[in-house]
Amino acid sequence: MFYKTDEPHGLPHDPFKSCVAPRPIAWVSSIHPNGTVNLAPYSFFNALSSDPPTVMISFNGYHAHGGEKDTLYNIKTSGEFVVNMVPLALKEAMNATTANVAHEVNEFELAGLTSEKSALVKPPRVLEAPIHLECEFYQEIELPCTLADSINRMIIGRVLGVHIRDEVLVDGLIDLTRIKPLARLGYMQYTAVEEVFSMARPGD
Repeated sequence: MFYKTDEPHGLPHDPFKSCVAPRPIAWVSSIHPNGTVNLAPYSFFNALSSDPPTVMISFNGYHAHGGEKDTLYNIKTSGEFVVNMVPLALKEAMNATTANVAHEVNEFELAGLTSEKSALVKPPRVLEAPIHLECEFYQEIELPCTLADSINRMIIGRVLGVHIRDEVLVDGLIDLTRIKPLARLGYMQYTAVEEVFSMARPGD
């Protein structure tokens, strides 16, 4: 089949997210100016560069209780955030933090997670997560939005520090099979990295 994205596709659900998959999940911890800690997952996320290391997170729509989503607002006002990697073992806790709860709710407590002090930024890390990226806000980019009363925003952050649990390192390399990172597919579907293989580039 073929469909133009500005016309009906004729399928029961929008297939676009399944056409760009799997997508890594940024489990973002941030702090509101009033001190409230927030934790939320975003699958429109990826690394942009390695020198210096930068990441992007895209935010679609507003908070269910009004205003910008807590993570977006917190990043812009505090200038800091942490991206926590989601292992398969924490899938239920991650899913709990997707709930549309009030602004003042602490999702660490909601999901039964432990906060851990960061080294360089104020937002805490998820103690149970195997990898954390401590980031500072770099740039906000407004993206096109076709929905009425909605927004699309992309945040670019510079990674200041990286935490890696010793138990996921093997011979100095991150063994992703020990983490089984969770990734988002389309619809309400997820997957996890359970098989890894290597390929040499031509000429290497």
